[in-house]
Amino acid sequence: MGKRKKSSRKPAPSRRKDPLETNFTCLFCHHDKSVSVRINRKEGVAQLLCKVCDQRYQSKANHLTEPIDIYSEWIDAADAAEKEASTSTRRTVASSSRAPRAPSVDSDD
Repeated sequence: MGKRKKSSRKPAPSRRKDPLETNFTCLFCHHDKSVSVRINRKEGVAQLLCKVCDQRYQSKANHLTEPIDIYSEWIDAADAAEKEASTSTRRTVASSSRAPRAPSVDSDD
């Protein structure tokens, strides 16, 4: 067996992997880079915390979970909670805001 000839092709440039963001804008206080995400893969827990308004969110995590995933889950959970609150408020208002009965036209009052 002989030696292989070296290829005349240039080696592909190494792709540098830019790290993903771990600090985000808060949904509630709107401060930039105030929300940080920490993932404990060993325990399977991810925590999100706003340093300004102290909003917190906790979720399950696995070996594929990234901080942006937790931030997206937080946004979805906040939207769902807001939608649920507005739906329950509408029901309460609609049921309690019935107009009083109009007086009868035939009445002599």
